[in-house]
Amino acid sequence: MGTETEPYVRLASLRELHNAVARLNTARSMAATLQTIVDGVVEAVDFELAAVNLVRPDGDLLVAAVAGDTEVETNLAGRTGSRDSWQRRLRMGERWGELCFIPYTEAWALDDDVPTWTSTGPAPRYPDEWHPMDLLYAPMATADGELLGVLSVDRPSNGRRPGPWIREALQLYASQAAIAISNARLRGNMQRALQRLEREQQALRASEESFRQAFEYAPSGMAIAEVDGEEQAPLLRVNDALCRLLGRPMTLLRRCSFTDLVHPEDIGVLLRTSAEGGRAELRLSRRDGSYVWVSLRNSVVADTTDGPRFLLTHVEDIEERKRHELQLRHRASHDSLTGLPNSAELRQRLGSRICDRPGDGPPLRATDAFTGLGTPAPPPYDHHEHLVPPDAPGSDGKGLAVLFCDLDGFKSINDRHGHGYGDAALQEVARRLLRAVRDDDTVARLGGDEFVVLADGLGTAEASDLAVRLRQAIIPPMRVEDRVLRVGASFGIGWAACGTTTEQILESADQRMYLEKRSRPHHRRRAG
Repeated sequence: MGTETEPYVRLASLRELHNAVARLNTARSMAATLQTIVDGVVEAVDFELAAVNLVRPDGDLLVAAVAGDTEVETNLAGRTGSRDSWQRRLRMGERWGELCFIPYTEAWALDDDVPTWTSTGPAPRYPDEWHPMDLLYAPMATADGELLGVLSVDRPSNGRRPGPWIREALQLYASQAAIAISNARLRGNMQRALQRLEREQQALRASEESFRQAFEYAPSGMAIAEVDGEEQAPLLRVNDALCRLLGRPMTLLRRCSFTDLVHPEDIGVLLRTSAEGGRAELRLSRRDGSYVWVSLRNSVVADTTDGPRFLLTHVEDIEERKRHELQLRHRASHDSLTGLPNSAELRQRLGSRICDRPGDGPPLRATDAFTGLGTPAPPPYDHHEHLVPPDAPGSDGKGLAVLFCDLDGFKSINDRHGHGYGDAALQEVARRLLRAVRDDDTVARLGGDEFVVLADGLGTAEASDLAVRLRQAIIPPMRVEDRVLRVGASFGIGWAACGTTTEQILESADQRMYLEKRSRPHHRRRAG
């Protein structure tokens, strides 16, 4: 029978085995690594046929590489066997160290889905002769026991079952093949990670470029500032549209924050809006000192690495809309003929100064404050000082005078010359009244030929003097086109006081005006 030391035994030399192992780590891909494994078995471990059954992610084993027989490769490559079938086979037969040998006496009864190339043949002529149905498997596993694949070998070159040296060489080669597969998998994962990272970086660069173009070429203003607690940080980036809107160069704007640019009355609105992002309408200063109404839309953007937060602000010019809104508001609150506050606006301004409690009651919250002609009302304030007439107990001798004015002789202008001349006379009276009062006084047209003047901080004598000045301002002749028109004026003085209504105050002034008119000598003669 002979032994393995006899001349016909063609064992691979240690150098050949070493070279085969060295080649395992030269492959650049998983497919090349698997093919190098089976080629090394045929070239250095003295088997004529070898296949790698690689464990797939789903657990089944795939015939991933075949060497030694092109027909077997054609028939088996790409076929799979279930994990359960492979586990049953690896538990069968004889254990040769880590190798699993299933002799033909057991293999003929196998009936599963494991791909195989075995064929029938005559019974062995001597005890260690290799039978075509003999199966030899070399599991390839990681150091912690994870199965990576199974190396199947067949057709030993000497036609005999492998002896101890061949078994040891095959087992050693399988362990090195497992390392090569792990390295190839790691390289593959790294390559895929690098490719994914490169794709993400490309997408990020594309996104940044898209944002840059959208930011820089946006038709409306854009700005970016770092969120710094409750304070407004300087602007980090601004676009050309914002520079054009505010008439400021980019280098100058980047040294400013929005608190440096906002109208003083709108700072509170800005800070409340910026704290959590959102929208606000406020005024920003231009370089020439003027202000423009804008709509700010803020978005807080957080850095994904827990870095600083940024405030992306979109600035839209709404000057035209605001101007239109102010015009509409002015039309609703002012007389279309004279431009003076109308009856509703007069009642609102007067009502904002009084409460429904008398002057000796506790302070109440007022909803508005008295303002002069054309001045927007300031925000609500918490402390309300009760109004009392100047001659009331506890008064400082000053009060809010309500002067009711009725024109004398106006009806005759309409009757003799027509309403066009009457309208012109009313406009001239409005101009004369405005010139005769202080800047913070209110002159309103109540309706028809009736006017009301609100003047705060006057005593009784001062209010009487004001009524005289207003009458003297009205009575001089006025020229309208080719005609000279004259009107007189009667005044009644009332006083605003908490605990009364606006109607009661106006009615009181009206009654005093009536009494003053009745007291004139020409009125008594005409009545007689």
